[in-house]
Amino acid sequence: MEFIFIRHGQGEHTLKVPDSLHTHDPSLTQTGMNQVEALQSQLSITERDLVVISPVRRTLETAHILTKGVDCRTIVSPLVSPRMFPQKPEWKTLPCDKMLHKKVVKVDFPDFSIDDVLSEDLWATGINTMTEEEFRIIAESFLSWCKSQRDERIYIVSHDGTINSYREIMVGEKLRREDFLTDAGWMKLSY
Repeated sequence: MEFIFIRHGQGEHTLKVPDSLHTHDPSLTQTGMNQVEALQSQLSITERDLVVISPVRRTLETAHILTKGVDCRTIVSPLVSPRMFPQKPEWKTLPCDKMLHKKVVKVDFPDFSIDDVLSEDLWATGINTMTEEEFRIIAESFLSWCKSQRDERIYIVSHDGTINSYREIMVGEKLRREDFLTDAGWMKLSY
């Protein structure tokens, strides 16, 4: 099965780091929107594909641009929400990485389906500060679910730390922050 991991385009929260990391619910910048529009022409998302999206505004906006005019399945899931990389038990979720509530997603992005099978606790906390052991269990379950969907390709629109965390599990090797995808970067993995 082919997985295509996509990092969201440039977000408002990256413009004046570290202060901008405390921005609540940051959107894509105009540069970010332009990056994603350019990326759309590189990818060939079809109606036979599944797009799984983090419940954060900048990833939802990225997926909205990428799937414009394509009648594919789109599912918003906290299983691909922001994740610290590497994990630091003393760190807390930054305001820029707080997930949107399901009701907000339904109103602002009505064309996307919501993963309602998952617990309300997971929707409230996400995967950002989970221990490595907890994340591995959830990640392996998510990857198995992806395989069971039988879609031609699965696109995952997410965040740099989340993508690296899944990549480590899928390829079985340690990664570093230097391995992060850039804004609107993407990579293909067979799994």
